[in-house]
Amino acid sequence: MTGIKPIPEGVSRMEFRIKRVYEEPEVADGTRVLVDRLWPRGLSKEKARVDLWPKELAPSDELRKRFHEDGDFNTFEKDYRAGIDPEDLDRLLNRLEGERVTLLFASKDEKENNAQVLKKMLMEKSGQQNR
Repeated sequence: MTGIKPIPEGVSRMEFRIKRVYEEPEVADGTRVLVDRLWPRGLSKEKARVDLWPKELAPSDELRKRFHEDGDFNTFEKDYRAGIDPEDLDRLLNRLEGERVTLLFASKDEKENNAQVLKKMLMEKSGQQNR
């Protein structure tokens, strides 16, 4: 893990929130991170106010399309987790250490989407319980 500092146990206390990117940005959002591979349709960059867009942490086009076709969230979550490079996750956590973070997604489904999975992964990696 060249160039990546480990997350000290119990030190990195970040607050993770999830929000549709189409909702109005708020100061309380903190750092706004778009977690989709494609830019949200019909939304300007000014209106979205995205701070980070780590495309490497978004589901692949193939995985996204397969999930839209079959709707199997459990398989999607398993495959999405398997496709994430742990070093990319570490880089994001190191960049966001101690911040309030809002993970932004475009899907209409607020319960079964990649932002939910990524939030779980970030909380697990940072030693926090999923709230």
